[in-house]
Amino acid sequence: MSEQHIAVIGAGIVGVSAALHLQRDGHRVTLIDERNPGEGTSKGNAAVLAIDSCAPVATPGVLWDVPRYLMNPMGPLAIRWSYLPKIAPWLLRFIAASRPERVEEISIALRAILLRATDVHRDLARAIGETAILKETGWLGVFESDKKFESYQWDLDLQKRRGVEYRVMAQEEIRQFEPALQPIFRHAVYYPENSYVLDNFRLVREVAALFAANGGTILKQRVTGFDFGAKGPSAVKTEAQSIPIDGVVVAAGAWSKKLTAMLGHKVPLDTERGYHVTLPNAQKMPRMPLYSGDHSFAVTPLEVGLRFAGTVELGGLEAAPNYARAEILMQHGRRMFGELDQSGRSDWMGFRPSMPDSLPVISQGRRYSNTWFAYGHGHLGLTLGPVTGKLIADLVAGRDAGLDLKPFAIDRF
Repeated sequence: MSEQHIAVIGAGIVGVSAALHLQRDGHRVTLIDERNPGEGTSKGNAAVLAIDSCAPVATPGVLWDVPRYLMNPMGPLAIRWSYLPKIAPWLLRFIAASRPERVEEISIALRAILLRATDVHRDLARAIGETAILKETGWLGVFESDKKFESYQWDLDLQKRRGVEYRVMAQEEIRQFEPALQPIFRHAVYYPENSYVLDNFRLVREVAALFAANGGTILKQRVTGFDFGAKGPSAVKTEAQSIPIDGVVVAAGAWSKKLTAMLGHKVPLDTERGYHVTLPNAQKMPRMPLYSGDHSFAVTPLEVGLRFAGTVELGGLEAAPNYARAEILMQHGRRMFGELDQSGRSDWMGFRPSMPDSLPVISQGRRYSNTWFAYGHGHLGLTLGPVTGKLIADLVAGRDAGLDLKPFAIDRF
């Protein structure tokens, strides 16, 4: 295979993984982002590899939940009224994806790619010389409310159909299994396939450092457009320069929509604004990541502290953060663990790039054959970032990826 000069736009976990895998194939690769590697959404996620998460966000009956999302700005999933006109087309596709037969198709596609994720993470950890950064502990979903656990049976049934491994725990087992928890939880589900990384931000930076040490170029510049030749994009234009290329990968997360349009495709990409609170001195640390089934957020014991991360706010890229949502995470956290030391606390908001059907775009372009697209992973960015990078390298090389990529095609809508 002849060496090509490939530009990868976006230096989050997806972009750095794509850059490293393309470099392994012998290509000359330039990684471009206006931020340093990992400083976007990859900086503050829950750090969990959620191999169980084959259920899409939109499930049957979601149409009747939309008014509640609009009326409760502090709920686990909220829609800002001011953003409703702009996101209405996305919501229509979101609702369409909740049809039972479509949910089955989506869950099959997600499960197929999720099953590959841990192996590629292990490979990445070995490559950076940090095998201990990946902790294969499983994770525990906990439920205080009988009603919430009863409604979760739908998820368990779907996961069972997809072959997800799990074990339902009785109340008396929960505190023995996870002593850090308060004795308030009546139900729990343990997922042994799941794992987490001790520092998601450090992981991205170290992969980027390995890429640079192997001769890759990293540019901290904002991409403004492209020059085109007979076969497609021939140069990436930034605020500082024009960079001649043979091909381009768009992996810019929530900022990928405009770049994709410049390359001939319209995609229904939007953003879920997610929040986190990290306590570096919490004094309470669970043995593994936890998921609150009552309030839809994750808790992860990281090198940098105890992190509470989650919730969904549909509000676009421009509106100011609403850190009251982070404070609600903290309130739920205190109920889970009792008093927590909040000294050194940090609050954060990031943009999850989300497609209405919960399936990422992992695709060669249809307009130009020297374009590839990798974004829209929603809640599964860290989980699927490395395997997405590997799949992009397969697409560039024309290799059989051994996985049906039609569900992830850029032109599926």
